Amino acid sequence: MLALAVVLPLAGCATDSGPPDAAPSASGSSAVGGGTATAAPEVRAQLRVDGDIRQYLLHRPPAPAADGDGPKPLLIAFHGRGADAAELRAKTRLERAATARGMLVAFPEGLGHGWGAGAQATKQRPDPALDVRFTEALIEHLVRTERADPDQVYVAGFSNGGSMALRMAAERPALLAGAASVSGQLPTGSAAVEPSGPVPVMVVYGADDPVRPLAGLPSPPPDPEEPILPTRSARDSAAAFAAAGGAGEPVTREEKGYDRTVWRLGKGAPGGDRRSGGTVQLLVVDDAGHTWPGSTVPPPEGFGPVSKALDATDTILDFFTDPGPGH
Repeated sequence: MLALAVVLPLAGCATDSGPPDAAPSASGSSAVGGGTATAAPEVRAQLRVDGDIRQYLLHRPPAPAADGDGPKPLLIAFHGRGADAAELRAKTRLERAATARGMLVAFPEGLGHGWGAGAQATKQRPDPALDVRFTEALIEHLVRTERADPDQVYVAGFSNGGSMALRMAAERPALLAGAASVSGQLPTGSAAVEPSGPVPVMVVYGADDPVRPLAGLPSPPPDPEEPILPTRSARDSAAAFAAAGGAGEPVTREEKGYDRTVWRLGKGAPGGDRRSGGTVQLLVVDDAGHTWPGSTVPPPEGFGPVSKALDATDTILDFFTDPGPGH
């Protein structure tokens, strides 16, 4: 069974005790000190899952005066390999754009600064499904304690975190209303992850990615710290979701600074009637590397250029709001 820990103020110390109901609501009292206070817009929090205490950073939207306690869309955002929640927040500014749209945003911390985005067990990640269960538990927790809307749950991520977002969409399509990946592809080979149902998905990829090429990385170089997962191409990753969603033939068009390929999800796949009008989209960005398009944070050396032709943050959030064909 999943034991859930209390939400802690940003400056508070960690604690892993307390029943599930000990966590405060989005507008409730503080879990530390017993006093009543307005919920902070940002908190560092933790969750005990499978015996591990997992950390995440939560951003709450301002409460509208007319509907302060209404259900809110929820975005789970996964950082890249070797990074953390704060790095992804700075790179993407997702918390600003999402909270301005009335969305809760949770930036979870990966164990060992990474995610089990593939289905193969490794020495470093002997339980390859651990992060899937953590994400499920985090969503359930935020639905209960923060009034996240279970019908409007989205995932997004960068690089290894983008692959993690795709894994959640592949293996838990009924849990999500949409998913997006920047510079992340579906794992293949012995770590393969296969989409299992219809869900709107957007893949944003740099045409000149030098770290994990657009054409995929079927034979990654060895890494002494943690194996690098082999991946299929960005197009094949998107096409796999299109096939699982009963989509027809794609349409590709050139836009300013990028090419957009769109598959319309059909109703023939199981559950397809719930995704009526949704799409799978691949955006291949010109003159972009292993980077987040539109970011103002300089990338690490060797990651390639950052495109300014596309704001990936707004593009992804607009897609979640309307996952139909792009204009």
